[in-house]
Amino acid sequence: MLKIQKYAAIDIGSNAVRLLISNIIEQQGEPVIFKKNSLVRVPIRLGADVFMNGEISEYNQQRMLDTMQAFSLLIKSHGVTRYKACATSAMREAANSTELKERILDRSGINIEIIGGEEEAAIIAATDLHTYIDAEKTYLYVDVGGGSTEFSILHRGEKVNSKSFKIGTVRLLNDIVKNETWVELEHWIKEKTKHYDKIELIGSGGNINKIFKISGKQLGKPLTYFYLSNYYQTLQNYTYEERITKLNLNQDRADVIIPATRIYLSAMKWSGAKDILVPKIGLSDGIIKSIYYETVSSVSV
Repeated sequence: MLKIQKYAAIDIGSNAVRLLISNIIEQQGEPVIFKKNSLVRVPIRLGADVFMNGEISEYNQQRMLDTMQAFSLLIKSHGVTRYKACATSAMREAANSTELKERILDRSGINIEIIGGEEEAAIIAATDLHTYIDAEKTYLYVDVGGGSTEFSILHRGEKVNSKSFKIGTVRLLNDIVKNETWVELEHWIKEKTKHYDKIELIGSGGNINKIFKISGKQLGKPLTYFYLSNYYQTLQNYTYEERITKLNLNQDRADVIIPATRIYLSAMKWSGAKDILVPKIGLSDGIIKSIYYETVSSVSV
């Protein structure tokens, strides 16, 4: 007997807001299948407001209200049975996030939960990584966002360490990451990885997914440090406008892709990793899995 349900995850990040709708396919005697059904991404860039001014502007509040109303209608029209909406770094730090949450709930019925960096890392780590990793190896998992980056050490298939740092693409674009934060990150990576002979990186986030797609590599094949550093140089040789017109990048990707690549390259350098795997998973995928396994609270529709 086949049972199919639809779950939804809303990821309210510092650069973009996403709605992922997934099919949960259950069959007696078989492992559950999580299949992406629909993904909608809206580049609101809340972090540009919050990291500079401490709160979300009225303009972006209106965009959030419209987006959440649209997401609410999509959740209804898809026949979603459960959802969870998580807000990360920008909403964590916005002085007016509570007020905005209430306005969204009143207008759209969407209940948003603002989660901490460590919880964000834990949800991301809940994604189905065992299909991408070798249980005998050690990995540094790096999820780059607009406001923060989550790092986890995975050893023999288990998470042994994780930490969130306030180093993100939108913060770097606005030049508001302190040098001490970079130093702290370098120390953490070196300290946590020094016990292992060999480390590989796992990268998640929209920017590394885009770079992987451009590379033409098959899913499951890693990008090398050499390839990534060369691409980083290529990006820097073009202006913002040329990255849009000649490299075919969306306008909301063409600026953040450079600081994102810098973060991945720094993590590879400090951990000694020569390769980066890109399984194309992230917070939204982790939310879906966490709803199913009931490791987080969710809302019944």
